[in-house]
Amino acid sequence: MDEVDKYFLVNKKAVPEVLLKVVEAKRLLDSEKVLTVQEATDSVGISRSSFYKYKDDIFPFHDNTRGKTITFMLQMDDEPGLLSRVLNEVAVNGANILTIHQSIPVNGIASITLSVEILPSTVSISTMIEAIEVLKGIHYLKILARE
Repeated sequence: MDEVDKYFLVNKKAVPEVLLKVVEAKRLLDSEKVLTVQEATDSVGISRSSFYKYKDDIFPFHDNTRGKTITFMLQMDDEPGLLSRVLNEVAVNGANILTIHQSIPVNGIASITLSVEILPSTVSISTMIEAIEVLKGIHYLKILARE
């Protein structure tokens, strides 16, 4: 694996439970609800060795994303108004659309690439992505880049 493939963006459902618990333990420590690593790891049900093994390797996606650009690709039905509903979800969640590219639909399916600026007013990237994914007619959404 070369240096370009050093980092990956992975859907939460594909992340092993131990890594999710490490993120939760880090959140507890940051919030000062617990004062020691032992208390945090006991609270989430992992060993201290697991915490120390992974603590520098996993971070919530939303960390430091304000002022950044997210590029994602969608496959969706070629139906009037669907792209408008997607763009509305971006706007409702307080993000700014930078670019839109739509391919010519093939067999009733269009591919869209969106670049979205995450602003201080953006509610939540995860919420925005989930709202788009559940729209009727959306088949697939993949985050391509985060800059």
